[in-house]
Amino acid sequence: MILGIDTSNYKTSAACLGIGRKIWQSEGRFLDVEHGKLGLRQSEALFQHTKYLPDVIERLKMTEPLEAVAYSDKPREVEGSYMPCFLAGRCTAESIGRLLHVPVYHFSHQQGHIASALFSVDRLELLERPFLAWHLSGGTTELLIVRPDEEMICRAEIIGGTTDISAGQAIDRCGVSLSMDFPSGVYVERAALRSESRDGYTAKCTDGHFSLSGLENKFKDLIAKGVSPEDVCRFTLNSVSSTIVKATVWARKKYRGLPVLFSGGVSVCSILQDHFSGMDNIYFAQKGLGGDNALGAALLVDMEMKKCR
Repeated sequence: MILGIDTSNYKTSAACLGIGRKIWQSEGRFLDVEHGKLGLRQSEALFQHTKYLPDVIERLKMTEPLEAVAYSDKPREVEGSYMPCFLAGRCTAESIGRLLHVPVYHFSHQQGHIASALFSVDRLELLERPFLAWHLSGGTTELLIVRPDEEMICRAEIIGGTTDISAGQAIDRCGVSLSMDFPSGVYVERAALRSESRDGYTAKCTDGHFSLSGLENKFKDLIAKGVSPEDVCRFTLNSVSSTIVKATVWARKKYRGLPVLFSGGVSVCSILQDHFSGMDNIYFAQKGLGGDNALGAALLVDMEMKKCR
């Protein structure tokens, strides 16, 4: 089996993948954030990963001998991409690999998102040709064109997305403003689904890029005016969704015929998915693999090892 580890700024994750990809398991837990706060300092995240990662790995049912270990070493596969929280995964993976004398591989957190999302919709073959992908999470809102790469399996180039705060940050700030726990996505969606409001606004989109910072001012204004939490949450999700739709439409005109993959924690939002109803060649991650997870790293190792067999 292959062991995968991912230690993002939000979640401690581990996964195992059997030969043939028929057996797999993904486990994880969100990091603890004090009520009312909008996240953790990197030192706090690193400490919590060190504390929780052994327990997450222990939940895995390894039914076959360990062949390799994979971990996420940085946010993106670009020069200068770095976050200290990924050191927890690296330390654990390298220690296991050296102790058991098995190879250790590393990939970016974003590559893992792409691989696990494709696996979840049975479309890993898309890695053999270009496609469009959204990485929508608490820290990232990027529209990518993904192309095959001999050295790293796939290479993602940013072609659009936010120029300031991410979709996840906007949603979290809405939730925390309404006294919800962080990360707030699931709570904001639950509240929004109790609203029938269609209100929202679409941010200006220029060549696939847009700003979401104005959304925070708008939902805070609604809260100050006494609008119900349900309608505020619906407004926020409608606005994020319509803006992402607009950028997607732009990308599909520029890169005609390419399918679009959605990954990241925000991509699991049912309201966002409803905004894409009726559009073809749109794939949202399934099987609980939309958010941060370590299965993607294990899948990429499996592909890498098959190239050498």
